[in-house]
Amino acid sequence: MSAGEKAKAKAEQVAGRAVRKAAHAVHKDTFAAKGAALEARGRMRGAKERSKGWFKH
Repeated sequence: MSAGEKAKAKAEQVAGRAVRKAAHAVHKDTFAAKGAALEARGRMRGAKERSKGWFKH
């Protein structure tokens, strides 16, 4: 996995988690859902990059 893509995936996960936690704290369900989606997108980006690296070897 390239370092840039790995960093981008981790940044999306962290940002999504922060948005989700903040939205739960102020009881905003729509923002919590957006944060969860962002976090999931980061996890899927990481999984894609890990599988790409596996196929190269």
